[in-house]
Amino acid sequence: MTIIKASEIKPLSATGDTVIIDARGGADAEDRFETEHLEGALFVNLETDLSEKHENAAVGGRHPLPEAVKFGELLGTLGITPSTRVIVYDDKRGAMAAARFWWMMKAIGHEEIYVVSGGLEAIKKEGLNITDETETLLTEFPAYPVENWISPVVNIEKVAEAARNNDYVVIDVRENFRFRGESEPIDLVAGHIPGAINIPYLGNMDAEGNFLSSDELREKYKVALGDHKPENIIVHCGSGVTACHTLLALEEAGIQGAELYVGSWSEWSRNDRPVATGDL
Repeated sequence: MTIIKASEIKPLSATGDTVIIDARGGADAEDRFETEHLEGALFVNLETDLSEKHENAAVGGRHPLPEAVKFGELLGTLGITPSTRVIVYDDKRGAMAAARFWWMMKAIGHEEIYVVSGGLEAIKKEGLNITDETETLLTEFPAYPVENWISPVVNIEKVAEAARNNDYVVIDVRENFRFRGESEPIDLVAGHIPGAINIPYLGNMDAEGNFLSSDELREKYKVALGDHKPENIIVHCGSGVTACHTLLALEEAGIQGAELYVGSWSEWSRNDRPVATGDL
């Protein structure tokens, strides 16, 4: 069980060493956190904590991964050790920074990491204590012991090869209008990687923004992916963030080992690579 309901936060955090993370992105992320968040939650910023500074999105995309050692230092300030139970949510129903934080924790080998389905909205509906008071981070701490990312990531060359190979499947999780190239609200070029298929991450959730059940996710991806081996599945989005939402959904469906293309469309579209439009 990786995805939990808001009602499970209290029981999980009542025993053992537990840290609750509020992960958000955007220029006003910290302001939104300070306005309202779950009592006791610690803030993590997608732009500065879960990404490296991106001066050139053509190299690594708009949200390139930081060094694993740097991420370990961040975890130390949050009081997270290898034995800590970690619960994470965001204010985008778990689809953005929470999923990225989950992937990064799994990518350093941390097992006990849970994502709150429905995010802050579900937490508020559950009636849990919401506050504008912030917690103080640790100033003296041991860094989380990690040297390298251990979960599979791929570079632009591997994606180009995989997209031409029927043994692989490249999943683009962006909304269909972006995949089709009808318009592009964020990156410079509209369209998709030739050979990629479109399974929008929004389809991992129900109408209320909660994750589908593990059985529903299993059936959904069994139909979409057929007999492809998990290690031959590559997932990407615009900048390697919402792709993690689908990687989380795949894991919940029992499909483990899919690879993340961190640079995603933001990197591909800035490197004179071929661009396709319309449906596959």
